[in-house]
Amino acid sequence: MRWIDRVLTDPLGSTVWSVVAAFGVYGSMYAFRKPFTAALYLQPPFGPGTKATLVLAQMAGYMAAKFLGIRVVAGLSPARRGAAILALVAGAELALLLFALLPPWLAPVALALNGLSLGMVYSVVVGFLEGRQLTEALLAGLVASFIVADGLAKSLGSWLLQHAVPEAWMPVLAGVLCLPLCLGFLFMLQRIPPPDAADMAARAPRVPMAAGDRRAVFRRWAPGLTGILFAFLLVTVLRSLRADFAPELWAALGVRANAAVYARSELLVACAVLVVNGCIVLVRDNRHAFFLALALGVAGIGLLATALVAQQAGTLAPFPFIVLTGVGLALPYAAVHTTVFERLIAVTRDRANMGWLMSIADACGYLGYVTVMLIRTQQTDLPILTLFRTTGWIVTLGAGIGLLAAARYFGGRWGSDGRVGTGRRDSGQ
Repeated sequence: MRWIDRVLTDPLGSTVWSVVAAFGVYGSMYAFRKPFTAALYLQPPFGPGTKATLVLAQMAGYMAAKFLGIRVVAGLSPARRGAAILALVAGAELALLLFALLPPWLAPVALALNGLSLGMVYSVVVGFLEGRQLTEALLAGLVASFIVADGLAKSLGSWLLQHAVPEAWMPVLAGVLCLPLCLGFLFMLQRIPPPDAADMAARAPRVPMAAGDRRAVFRRWAPGLTGILFAFLLVTVLRSLRADFAPELWAALGVRANAAVYARSELLVACAVLVVNGCIVLVRDNRHAFFLALALGVAGIGLLATALVAQQAGTLAPFPFIVLTGVGLALPYAAVHTTVFERLIAVTRDRANMGWLMSIADACGYLGYVTVMLIRTQQTDLPILTLFRTTGWIVTLGAGIGLLAAARYFGGRWGSDGRVGTGRRDSGQ
């Protein structure tokens, strides 16, 4: 199609195409993952405690996929990415069909398979966008997709339930409705041209990694990476808790949430993150952009703490509380997704790719969340707002320390002239 070629050869057209494609693929993927969380699962054949078990099962599968992705995504060639996404989405929809057909006691198994299918999609999509001079802008659009899509998926689930679709069949039907969108955006994603010579000079080539590459890069930067991963783990726990138990959290705050509330609150969060994190693309110096991203993460933690203090003091209404905690969590979460690992590779020019680093980060994050959910299933009488506040303060302290420790470590290894511990120079300055 000639018009597609014309769009992709134009710099602005190619950028818009890439953002729309990545936003669409990952956003539509959420229709296969999140609509089930809009239901409460309190009525037969389900019962009290079912939802926490279902969320835990899906997260366990999702976490397992992240650990598999450390090896699989790291070594995935560009030519196989599209087919991989198609296979993963198809497996997720089949799992949702099993969720509808199997007896309730097997429903957690179906959702575990659903999570296992979807857990590697994000890292594969990142492979289409990384290593470019505009990577932050492209990845900010991708991050915005899962913030917006989280609310939209719940809205879709709520809408289907309001139209008398049974809770067991609602998730698979949501997937069917969004499958054409997913396929269309996947076609667009596969047409994105690879990074050009200028991109590779500014950000370093991105290549599939063998086991030796993975071990060497992690050992080289282990102390700094550990601080980032620890902070990301804690942020992921609270962000996932906020997302998966949104109906219960709104209710605890005294608000009867409807489909529009979920979408409206997350749209505001996405807009804030898209603007703030996307603007880092204007910083051409890779070292400066790396530390700016860490600073944004610390600022987000500070915003989270402010929202918690104000809410507990009774001076912050429910809607701004949900939005501010969302922004506070999304800033460090998005900073890692869009900039921290992208610019780390650009500075060091190591033989690496973002898919590998994001798989490690997500594996750590979801391991932490599964641990919290195990506690939640054993203490079902623990109020969700109490759990959210307590976890919030743990995140504020731990993630802040982790990010600051990482900044200090890399600041000591990288001189102000751009030299790094390996003796290489950042060519993106």
